[in-house]
Amino acid sequence: MLTRVALCCSLVAAVSLAAASAASLAKELSAALDAAKLDSVAAKDPTTPDTYVAALYFPGAQLLVVSAKYTAPQLLDERLVKKEYRDTYIDLSSASVPETKVFIQDAGADGLKAKREENQAFDIYEAAGKSTIFDGDWKKQKMSEQEYLKAFASADERYAAMLAALIAQMKKTS
Repeated sequence: MLTRVALCCSLVAAVSLAAASAASLAKELSAALDAAKLDSVAAKDPTTPDTYVAALYFPGAQLLVVSAKYTAPQLLDERLVKKEYRDTYIDLSSASVPETKVFIQDAGADGLKAKREENQAFDIYEAAGKSTIFDGDWKKQKMSEQEYLKAFASADERYAAMLAALIAQMKKTS
C-alpha cells in the first residue's frame, strides 16, 4: 500500500514539474510568434532524423502542434529554408507517416493541463492514431487515474520537446 501511495505521489510530482516546463515553453513560443507577427513555425526535430515539428498558432486561443516523419524530407527541408512554415504544418498534418505522427491541441496556448478548468476547452494529445483527452475524466476514457496521469506526463514531456525545437527555430530566424 505504501508503495502505491509513493508511486502516485511521484507521478503527481513529475506531472507538476513537467507541466511547469511545457507550460512555460508554450507561453514562450506564443510570445515569440506574437512578437514576430507569425501564425506558424516549423523545424527539424533535432533528436530524430527525417522528423519535423510544426505549429499553427491562434493568438490567445490555441496552439496546434504536429510532429512526424515525412516521406520526402528534402521537400520539407526546402520549405524550412523558404520559411514556408504554414505549408510545412499542412504537409505534416495531412501527408506524414501515420505511425510517427504526434498531434497536440493546446487550448489556450498555455501548455497542457491534466484537468480542464470549468467552462474551458480541454487539451488533446494524439499519437499513432490514439487520442487522449485531458479533461480530468479518466473513467470516460476507460483508464485508471494512475494510467491517466502517466499518459499526461508522457504527453507533456513530448510536448515540451516539440516546443523546444520550435523555440530554437524562432531564435534562429529572429
